[in-house]
Amino acid sequence: MTPSLSAEENRMYNKMWHQTQEALGALLDKEPQKMIEPQRNQVFIFQTLATFYVKYVQIFRNLENVYDQFVHPQKRILIRKVLDGVMGRILELKNEMVELELTEFHYFDDILQDLKLAPQQLDIPIPKYFLKEKLEVIKGREKILAQILADSGIDTSDMKYPVKSIPFDEAVKLIQIAERARQGRLRALFMKQIYLQEYRAKQSKMLGKKVTDTWAAALRIQKVWRRFHQRKETEKLREEEMIFLGMNPPPLFNEVSATVIQAEKVDRLRNEVQIKHEEDYREALVTIKNDLKLIEGVDIKENLQDQIRHWFIECRNLTGTFPDYPDVEEGGSAIIFSDKTIQQEEDEKWKMSPSLFLPAMKEGCNAYKEIWMKKDESWNFSQDYDPELIKEEKRKELQSEIRIQVDELMRQELKNLKLAVDRERERPVKAGKKKDKKGKKGKKKEKKAKKDKDLTADRTIESLYKELVEEGLLIQALKVNLSDYIGEYSYLGTTLRQVSIEPMPSLLDVRQLITLYGIWPLGSAAVHEKAPLVKSLLLAGPSGVGKKMLVHAICTETGANLFNLSSSNIAGKYPGKNGLQMMLHAVFKVARQLQPSVVWIEDTEKTFYKKVPNAEKMNEPKRLKKHLPQILKLLKPDDRILIVGTTRRPFDAELQSFCKVYQKIILVPRPDYASRYVLWKQIIERNGGVLTSALNVSCLAKVTDGFTQGHIVEVVKGVLTDQRIRRQIHKPLTAVEFITAITSMNPVYKEEEESFKNWYAKTPLGKKRALAITGGSTEKAKDKGKRK
Repeated sequence: MTPSLSAEENRMYNKMWHQTQEALGALLDKEPQKMIEPQRNQVFIFQTLATFYVKYVQIFRNLENVYDQFVHPQKRILIRKVLDGVMGRILELKNEMVELELTEFHYFDDILQDLKLAPQQLDIPIPKYFLKEKLEVIKGREKILAQILADSGIDTSDMKYPVKSIPFDEAVKLIQIAERARQGRLRALFMKQIYLQEYRAKQSKMLGKKVTDTWAAALRIQKVWRRFHQRKETEKLREEEMIFLGMNPPPLFNEVSATVIQAEKVDRLRNEVQIKHEEDYREALVTIKNDLKLIEGVDIKENLQDQIRHWFIECRNLTGTFPDYPDVEEGGSAIIFSDKTIQQEEDEKWKMSPSLFLPAMKEGCNAYKEIWMKKDESWNFSQDYDPELIKEEKRKELQSEIRIQVDELMRQELKNLKLAVDRERERPVKAGKKKDKKGKKGKKKEKKAKKDKDLTADRTIESLYKELVEEGLLIQALKVNLSDYIGEYSYLGTTLRQVSIEPMPSLLDVRQLITLYGIWPLGSAAVHEKAPLVKSLLLAGPSGVGKKMLVHAICTETGANLFNLSSSNIAGKYPGKNGLQMMLHAVFKVARQLQPSVVWIEDTEKTFYKKVPNAEKMNEPKRLKKHLPQILKLLKPDDRILIVGTTRRPFDAELQSFCKVYQKIILVPRPDYASRYVLWKQIIERNGGVLTSALNVSCLAKVTDGFTQGHIVEVVKGVLTDQRIRRQIHKPLTAVEFITAITSMNPVYKEEEESFKNWYAKTPLGKKRALAITGGSTEKAKDKGKRK
């Protein structure tokens, strides 16, 4: 343990863990009490669900931070179990709120105010272990993918900045032109200075002014200087006031401080310690078990045999016959001595679905209370594994293994006893019947197995992977983090809904849904298996709002493979019915083997065209229409595969078929004023721009109403050339430069946004929401728009 990872840090994170566990325990005790009473008041029910949701999010944020910082391997195992449970519970509560409010977007302004939380504390982080724990696998896969692309002649490494070669003579001519232009500019500047000197001399001669009064001259200079000095002083005071009020960032705000650099070093060191402690823990699991086997194995075996013999005698004394030995499927002799305690929870009167994650969280909390809550760890400064806990765990495991061997011996011993005492009680007929039944079951299984044919049984996953890459169906995801999807919260959502106005979602609302429906389930196998299953996701919105970026962000944050099954990408590939079947089989076989995987269908409305345009008939855009519903049915909870469609013209598709394929439909809007303000600031800074008082960002945000993130990025990159970045010191950026550049672009008009809202109102969830707002029956709405 190095000095950088101090005892103070260990104490701090231990304290955070204990506080979070206490908060979780209190919440787990409180949740069933709140939900046991029947309620018909929809507002009260939503407030209850939302309050639990917000509190679980806070617990998750703390636990994720603790899990990332802890180096104790056994604590990390327990925290990981609880962490997965909290994630699953958040998804369950989200699902309940969607069914209750009939919308994907919820607003918690009043709850945040009651709990004294900032909106930023509701932001759902992506667990760092999603990538940390499989970093080597992801790097290896990326290397293989890059190698295949390079061998196939479709290397994408240089596609970002293509260089066009030109003839030598033409290059010399271009250099000469640039040099002559430079000399011309210098000469023009020199001539201008000469002209100004001559002009000033001429003017002084004409006026004939002579400065005779030195006092008057000094007074004039003083006036000018004082005016200049006072203006600078006022500007400085105003700047200090704005910094104090939090309206402007402090000086050197964007510079990386020494503290941040030190923190990064400590993080790297902590990761190394985590890996080392994990390796030591895994080695200890093996060595301690082997030691226990040598030292205690014989005693455990003898004790088990004595217990079972005693049971034989007890049964013989009570019933007059020897008992039947429990089968292996029933658990063998373990079932004889197990404590049979059936815990039946009371049926909830409120129509909330039973949670699959609460038992795991309760189990984790109980383990925390029993083991860690009051454990003295003063001896364990380095936070290495606890050998005593491993012994307890491995002793049980060893006992189970030895029990299997003992069961075989004791089963034979019982058989011999029965042969000696109760020969007439043996029933070989029953055994034969059982065998017949098993044989029949085996036949049924064989029949079932025949139905699922493997079309590529003779091929390896590596060969299929290579083929899909060469065909362009498996593509390299862009390195984009979800945090790069910049936006701001909607602060008026609750207020607008109170007056029956449905607000457009904010960009951060969209980002949270991508985390909940896409990233969390793909990143955690435990969450994906039990949480409400989302197999497919549709991102609908105008061009430039970041739909494609969100798809790539899902892959980046989870290390998922990206398959492109867009109609334009599969056109002409794997022709015919058999070819299409082979393509889909190969894609989903590789996707399952190398999960998590994302199957992306760009411009997915083309797959469900109402009427195929004549220009696109040759490409057969509707090839996947019949197959996608069948594929969704075959996807199981343990298949971490997500189908994501993106569309900018959803109105062109057959609505019924569209909505059958996509379980969750997310409307991605154009940015509102708050999001545009944040976008302009961050994108200018990321591209080398410097924000000064000369640049009115608020004015930019107001003037660019209707323009998307794509427009803003394009304009900023166009204005901030290398030359303009260098000139910022002498000539600060102004809003006019960006406004002039954006005038040539077409914004997303209000009518287009309304057309998306009207389309969404026709979807199943949109219909139910509209009916609920207009005062219709919620139950009728649910029945009307119900989908499998």
